[in-house]
Amino acid sequence: MAVPARFPQVTASGAPRAGGTARFAGRTVSRIGFGAMQLERLRTDRGAAIAMLRRCVELGVDHIDTAQFYGHGFANEAIREAVRPEDDVMVVSKVGAEPDSEGPLPLRLAQRPEQLRASVEDNLTTLGLDRIPLVNLRRTDTGPGLRATGDQLVALDDQLAVMTALRDEGKIGAIGLSSVSLDVLRSALPAGIACVQNAYNLLARDDEDMLRLCLDEGIAWVPYFPLGSAFDGMPKVTDEPAVIAAARELDVTPAQIGLAWLLHHAPNVLLIPGTADPEHLEANVRAGAVTLDEATLSALDAVRGRSGDIALNQ
Repeated sequence: MAVPARFPQVTASGAPRAGGTARFAGRTVSRIGFGAMQLERLRTDRGAAIAMLRRCVELGVDHIDTAQFYGHGFANEAIREAVRPEDDVMVVSKVGAEPDSEGPLPLRLAQRPEQLRASVEDNLTTLGLDRIPLVNLRRTDTGPGLRATGDQLVALDDQLAVMTALRDEGKIGAIGLSSVSLDVLRSALPAGIACVQNAYNLLARDDEDMLRLCLDEGIAWVPYFPLGSAFDGMPKVTDEPAVIAAARELDVTPAQIGLAWLLHHAPNVLLIPGTADPEHLEANVRAGAVTLDEATLSALDAVRGRSGDIALNQ
């Protein structure tokens, strides 16, 4: 049974909301969710993957980010087995790519409208759902990773047409965008966008104008690579001296500082850190309880000479 609306600070399981509350595609959710991509590491121990997801629920996580191409459906199947209707967990998936076991990369793009529809159907099947609350369209306009060429160069309007049709049919509840530019987001707004997922963190803040637009439009900002990555141009947040100093001062980890900064930076930020380690999961959730005072925030905002770019948290 879902918890009544008058108790927004706890999830349906009665757990305090991880990181506080935010609105996400018309729902109240915990600001810290879980990214399921790394569940593939537990493919040989399905029980451990199930236990990880059950622990998410116990810790107050009530939105999970997944995709059919995470482990060729393994992540979706684990979610289907682990998450119960009474948990009232919001499952978010994405389309725009598919597994590729023969190519040099584990993924290939699947941007054409018929591929987007097929991917939604595959997600519905492996998740065991009649409707996915939110599906993100993963484009290739910006950020690291694959770039569309040939027949994978598809006009935004053609993609949004099939996404809105799927929404009208009741197969998805809301539409999100991933790896998009500011101009693409502006063009998509009339379709009704509920979420943007772009690469973004303390050290990679090129999308401040897009974050501001999302804040003004009531769109959730759900950054991937919140702590950086091995891709060129995406340094590790945990290696930044100001982050290390703040962590030492507050007796927390540098990763918790990086995640806490995102939560403090703007109220529409939601996090989906992923892990296959239960201890890391608990540490990620605890980042929601880290308080950054004005002096610490100023020191972090000033990293790379950018002092509080646009004061989104005011």
